[in-house]
Amino acid sequence: MPDRTSLAIVLAAGEGTRMRSALPKVMHPVAGLPMIGHVLKTATGAGIDRFAVVVGNGAGAVRDFAAKAAPSAVLVEQVERLGTAHAVLAAREALEIAADDVLVLYGDTPLVTAETLARMRAELAKGASVVVLGFRPEVPTGYGRLIERDGQLIAIREEREASDDERAIGFCNAGLMGFRGETILALLDAVGNDNAKGEFYLTDAVEIANARGLGVVAIEADAAEVGGVNTRAELADVERIWQGRARQAALLAGVTMTAPETVFLAHDTKLSRDVVIEPNVFFGPGVTVDEGVVIHAYSHLTGAHLERGAEIGPFARLRPGAQLGPKSKVGNFVEVKNAEIGAGAKISHLTYIGDAKVGAEANVGAGTVTGNYDGYDKALTVIGEGAFIGSNSVLVAPVTIGDGGYVASGSVITEDVAPDALAIARGRQVEKPGWAARFRELKAKTKRVRV
Repeated sequence: MPDRTSLAIVLAAGEGTRMRSALPKVMHPVAGLPMIGHVLKTATGAGIDRFAVVVGNGAGAVRDFAAKAAPSAVLVEQVERLGTAHAVLAAREALEIAADDVLVLYGDTPLVTAETLARMRAELAKGASVVVLGFRPEVPTGYGRLIERDGQLIAIREEREASDDERAIGFCNAGLMGFRGETILALLDAVGNDNAKGEFYLTDAVEIANARGLGVVAIEADAAEVGGVNTRAELADVERIWQGRARQAALLAGVTMTAPETVFLAHDTKLSRDVVIEPNVFFGPGVTVDEGVVIHAYSHLTGAHLERGAEIGPFARLRPGAQLGPKSKVGNFVEVKNAEIGAGAKISHLTYIGDAKVGAEANVGAGTVTGNYDGYDKALTVIGEGAFIGSNSVLVAPVTIGDGGYVASGSVITEDVAPDALAIARGRQVEKPGWAARFRELKAKTKRVRV
């Protein structure tokens, strides 16, 4: 809605003591991104152009993350915990700047979609002053009920205050609300704290708006979409739902997964069509996979880019900075970190390549290690195009193997190797005829004496 200005108030002040964690609740990750990050990302996708994040006393980690994730966001602190309306009013300064739409979101509700937020904004654009997001749980016990009359939401009744007829209502309050910017402050300033807890409830704005003749509507979202997180079990359930969504989207986009339920994606995983992913593959943040890539079972990828037709695994690990060129191969029990692997290069098994550049069509044999770290600094290994590194070799960085160079198996290379040269860096083999027979005979006599 480019013609409408917007503001999202993200409430992130909950301590989350039931999480049993020193980490603030909203900082617990789903698909590798803190829950509040999902909320900010989704709101941006719904066209929200301004943010105010309300944090609790001392929630430094939340402030720091929000400042990076939404650099223009206003960060405010709710020193006293006096209810949801009080939390929103902590961002009064942001509310005083004109906005057509104001959405109140929660940092521990990461599954709400941009489409749902857009629907809330659409109701405000049609004239509603207050929009409430509702859902229909299988068991409504414990939730506030949404009471409607002739298409107008007239009240949100907490269960303990509801009549028997009201408790029979299955349409429940999800907590997320939208307000017309020109009326939100007047409504919230009218909210009182005449209740058992002495707190200022955001939901009271519904009845206040009705009393003033303003339009109030409720829209429905899927129950799975509005689930909040208060425990580790609920966090795991949210992760399960998020992964199911992401897998389905990938499959519909042309990705093959032979056992989708065993593949775990990150919030920013990018998969192109005709990618094949075998069972038990884990994607950390920052992975891009181009067309035609095959990822074999039990591989782990983070911060990597696999170009067209590359192949990895099984049991491969790609760490941040791994760049695999077209039709390159990283095989079983190979780890690659901060390295460029050229087109058609092969690193087939049992190898560590870190801080390196491997040229096109190079072949790196089993057991090869780039000695990139001296305990203080990292150094670069360069393996030229078409080079051949024999099995069980150590390349001590900084070192360069020239194009077409050949390193003999079992070598420890500490100096540059010229193009097309053979480098041998191992002890010379010495053979002693008859030694083994004499050794066995001596050992046999020794054993008989000891018995």
